[in-house]
Amino acid sequence: MTTRERPRVAILPVYLELYDRSVPDLLPRQMGFLSCAQAALGSLGVEAVTLPVCRTLAQTTHAVAEAEKQGAHGIVCLHLAYAPSLEIAPALVDSRLPLLLWDTTPRPSFGPGAAVNDVLENHGIHGVQDLASVLLREQRTFDVIAGPLGDEEASARIALWARAAQARHLLHHLQVALIGDAFPGMGDFSVEDEVLRKVVGPTVMVLDIPRIADRTAKVTDADIAAEREADRAAFDCFPCPEVCWDRSNRVGLGLRRALAEIGAEAFSFNFASFDRSLGTPAVPFLEASKAMARGLGYAGEGDVLTASLVAALDRCYGPTTFTEMFCPDWQGGRVFMSHMGECNPALAQGRPQLVEKDYAYGPADNPAVLVFPLKPGPAALVNLAPGPHESMTLIAADVEIDATGLEPGLPAMPHFWIIPPSRDLPRFLERYSEAGGTHHLALTPGIRAADLAPLAHVNGWRFAALAQQR
Repeated sequence: MTTRERPRVAILPVYLELYDRSVPDLLPRQMGFLSCAQAALGSLGVEAVTLPVCRTLAQTTHAVAEAEKQGAHGIVCLHLAYAPSLEIAPALVDSRLPLLLWDTTPRPSFGPGAAVNDVLENHGIHGVQDLASVLLREQRTFDVIAGPLGDEEASARIALWARAAQARHLLHHLQVALIGDAFPGMGDFSVEDEVLRKVVGPTVMVLDIPRIADRTAKVTDADIAAEREADRAAFDCFPCPEVCWDRSNRVGLGLRRALAEIGAEAFSFNFASFDRSLGTPAVPFLEASKAMARGLGYAGEGDVLTASLVAALDRCYGPTTFTEMFCPDWQGGRVFMSHMGECNPALAQGRPQLVEKDYAYGPADNPAVLVFPLKPGPAALVNLAPGPHESMTLIAADVEIDATGLEPGLPAMPHFWIIPPSRDLPRFLERYSEAGGTHHLALTPGIRAADLAPLAHVNGWRFAALAQQR
């Protein structure tokens, strides 16, 4: 299963050099505030390293370079007191790390009885205003979160910003494998490799069928036996004939090894590319499902864009599956969700069942696939849609995974239903297509559409949140 790392941020504490001479005892007092801020981030599940206190542009430039060197996902700028913007802004403008201006102070209240020392310890907010104004003029993207330390709403927003910064970092270091050509004629998710790299972050690597066939041929009977035991521990395998099961695992292990060799953390294949005469006797739908459960991104038909999105959501927000809106249930106010044979078993309610799927879409034998109902509850339905002029729109909707179980008439087709916002299916479908949504999506249970707004902002994408559940 996926091991999810904590977001890593660098706290950039800024300060006015004049105070070192005029108020020499102020900074020692403010170091306690800095320690409290770092502890507050830790309590949110964020790994925070504190950079040296910066007073000059040279110090700030060195600190930002150190944050980048240490692999920070983002920078949190914290004013320990007022600090002039031109001692900070140029270094931040030159960095592409996501930037948060944390507008907070040591005291949660400030009223009657305040003294001079209280003013000195709690006046950093106009430094934030100075810096934000200059950054905006320089067209440097940033976020501002204001509130006292420990404020629940501000804390939740900081945690979401840190996740977004982590997801952006992952995308910009992601290697996504393309297996076979994209499905002919599907234009909605199509994006040139160069544009994908520039606007989203991942690098596309071509993984050809002969290489997968070569690794498949090298899978041993012992390998198959070990994989079969792992499957028995995780799934109900009784309904699947052993010849079909072993065939799928053999191709799946070949694919798994080929992906590992090139360092791919996401992949997409065109099912029509698999051919028994080329040494790939079955489409590896089973391995696609297992790979998603291990945290790899996946999407069908050569869609490297959605595969990358699935990887980022899974690693940074929670277990995620690739899916499609297949059929509308107009009367029930629901959407039937499915794809040919892939769904993340980490979302299963109960024990997934391994079955043989009749396959007539290419020169390959019947594959084994997993079918299971999904755990019911709230989820975010998410899409990353290419737009004009190399733009991207992140579309997200609050949905409910329906408690309906598997349909007996669909015995070898992964499927489930979602309930769209307000059960207004016509308007939901209208708004989705008006926003430019593609027919390939990701589904992440346990988060809300609004949680993903920071992800769009730190990446420079548009954000379209469809109406929340009422």
